[in-house]
Amino acid sequence: MRIQIRPTLIFGNKNTKNPAIVDLVWLTCLLKDIDHGKTLVSACKKMGLSYRNVWQKLNEVEEALGFKLMDRVRGHGSQLSEYAKYLIQFIDDFDQKTMRLGQSSLLHLEEGFAQFRVKAKKQWRFASSSDPIIQKAVIDVGGFELITAGSGEALERLLNYEVEIAGFHVSDQQSSQVIARRLQKEGMQIFPVMKRIQGLMIAKGNPLNIMSVKDLVRPKIRFINRQKGSGTRLLLDTILNKEGINSSRIRGYEQEEFTHSAIAMSILAKKADAGMGVKSIAIENSLDFIHLKDEIFYLAVGEDLAANRDFAKLIRKIRLLCKELPGYKPIGSRKQIAGWLS
Repeated sequence: MRIQIRPTLIFGNKNTKNPAIVDLVWLTCLLKDIDHGKTLVSACKKMGLSYRNVWQKLNEVEEALGFKLMDRVRGHGSQLSEYAKYLIQFIDDFDQKTMRLGQSSLLHLEEGFAQFRVKAKKQWRFASSSDPIIQKAVIDVGGFELITAGSGEALERLLNYEVEIAGFHVSDQQSSQVIARRLQKEGMQIFPVMKRIQGLMIAKGNPLNIMSVKDLVRPKIRFINRQKGSGTRLLLDTILNKEGINSSRIRGYEQEEFTHSAIAMSILAKKADAGMGVKSIAIENSLDFIHLKDEIFYLAVGEDLAANRDFAKLIRKIRLLCKELPGYKPIGSRKQIAGWLS
């Protein structure tokens, strides 16, 4: 078990039902990346979060603080304001003070927790991006509490020690390497478990003749999206950016569902004409499918769980199920994805 003292800002008085909460460690890491010359887009990729999700969070923080953290300069990207630089210095000073004063107290706290730890078999908390194989493996193996979350949210929950396992997917080597470095820095271990195919799910027979994401801007086509912070949403945004497509031109871009199956159900119910999803769900629901990208699905855990028998059993089950569903291939070693983790 690892315990940290993390500074958090809570906006609102004692009667506020839903106060705004800001993790200052997350915020200052983002601001430091921007100050070191990274663009907001690349900083978002490093954190495994979508650009829109981070941009919305920054706007909420700025509104709560009452001042700007970044100055947007046309032609020069985003630059930190004097308030942001002060905040970074404050957190650095805070970290140094808590490191000196808190280590012995944290040690006593960890020892106390160890004495009261339940001896019965633990229900491991597992936050994962939506995937049918992950869902089936958890049911078949047992002993895991599955929390469906976007890839970015799953990683943040793991790094905040809210869960023991994070399941996430990445579609390009550079982003994979950046995420791997961040996890390794925090003492986490990464296990590639499968490769899967993502693409557009569309009605059987393709009545609207949809051939690629470029067709999504046609006025008659109704799209349904995955939620902000999901890896699938990030993949779509990356493809749209590469193709020079403004998401505001896509009818239904703001309409969201949280799983691949929910996207398929919306298309079957004729509430939408297209949506992003994995190939296996398209086949299962007799939908047509347009292959867009292969991606790697990982599990990340802390060192204490990496050698756990239950976790090893879960990985074996995931890889076994990959052989049974179309659109998946098991990954048994890092050699199969050379260049993705280092």
